[in-house]
Amino acid sequence: MPNSAPALHAALLAELGLETAEPLFGQIPENHRFNGDLAQPPALAEEVLLARHLRTTLARNVTADDNLSFLGGGIWQHHVPAVVDEIVNRAEFLTPVWGTPSSDFGRNQAWFEFTSQLGALLDLELVGLPVYSWGCAAGHAFRMAARLTGRRRILLPARLCPERRAVIAAYCASADPAAAITLVDVPCDHLGRLDLAALAALLDTETAAVYYENPAYFGGFETGAAEIARLARAAGAETIAGINPISLGVIAPPGVLGVDIAVGTIQPLGIHMAAGGGLGGFIASRDEACYAAQYPTLLNSLATTVAGEMAFGLMLFHQSSYGSRDEGNDWTGNSTYLWAIAATTYMALLGPTGFRELGELLLVRTRDAALALASVPGVTVIGGAARFVDLIVDFNATGRSVADINNALLDHGIFGGLDLSGAFPDLGQSALYAVTEVHDTDDIARLAAALAEVLA
Repeated sequence: MPNSAPALHAALLAELGLETAEPLFGQIPENHRFNGDLAQPPALAEEVLLARHLRTTLARNVTADDNLSFLGGGIWQHHVPAVVDEIVNRAEFLTPVWGTPSSDFGRNQAWFEFTSQLGALLDLELVGLPVYSWGCAAGHAFRMAARLTGRRRILLPARLCPERRAVIAAYCASADPAAAITLVDVPCDHLGRLDLAALAALLDTETAAVYYENPAYFGGFETGAAEIARLARAAGAETIAGINPISLGVIAPPGVLGVDIAVGTIQPLGIHMAAGGGLGGFIASRDEACYAAQYPTLLNSLATTVAGEMAFGLMLFHQSSYGSRDEGNDWTGNSTYLWAIAATTYMALLGPTGFRELGELLLVRTRDAALALASVPGVTVIGGAARFVDLIVDFNATGRSVADINNALLDHGIFGGLDLSGAFPDLGQSALYAVTEVHDTDDIARLAAALAEVLA
């Protein structure tokens, strides 16, 4: 540790045969190192002072529960039923979420229910246990496609969540240029949907997969999904779809649209917004040996051990990093198995009818928000087609920056939309607003009124 005792530093260096620690950090580029003075405050030597400092710091936090939040674009404020929190905090799941078979307490059966329910939603038979995030799942899926096809080129939307794009790029990079996967941006329309003509022109014999999202990052529905899969198949490429599963009550599942591998987030399925840890990403495919052999995740299975008896367990364990460490298909590290329990509970509570009703409500709420915000002088809502949860609000005509508008909205107890001006400069001063079932018509009217006052 950097702040450990000098004698421990000396002992470690002596064991390694080094005079300084510099050789240990030689791989870190010089421009990534901090050489200045951190100017840290004096250490707090007393526990009472430390406790007071932490309480004071935490009191500065402003939460989405205490305010009206319209932030989205990858993590959304959905309602989490109380029973979900009750179940994930039960000792049977909270403490033995990972461990030996003797500490199961129903965990494996719950995991099997997770994969079964999510598979039914996606219309795909094989579902792995969740990884950290949507970006991690997509990165793994891209590497699966590269291994399946022997190709190293992925086509994906030019308008993609910047954080998710960065995670994907990290998965596709390699110190060995021959092992790297090339990412090629495909032009999109104003709602984030792929330009099919541009896609057809970019497909070639080096393309391992085509990736699209439905709904797209800017909230639009990918109406050309079946054609994307047809074009990819004709080029010998895999089709990978990024899916927000909360939308599957109102749109066709990827399994019926020719998708080979589906990925996405499970955060909308009963998981609170949070920072500092994974919120869950899934990988799913058809139940075919060629796909099963490429999974880096844990796969839960139901088997008959003795006539009349069934047991839950893990299959193809050897091909994961848990089973073979660096010899596994990919390194998945820790994962979000407790959130699989949360999502299982949530999906069971909703059922097919609940998913349909919730999806229809989200469509209505998004439409109502678009109409209300478009009525504010100087404000334009981009796109006239149906949108799901996320929508782009254009403030260019107001002469105000999104940062300035969002700062003013804080005085009204409102978190404005995600500022897009940095990641998508061609959109100018635009923001991505998200509307979910936690927002009612009064909340939307309050936002519109606050914006009208701020921009007056």
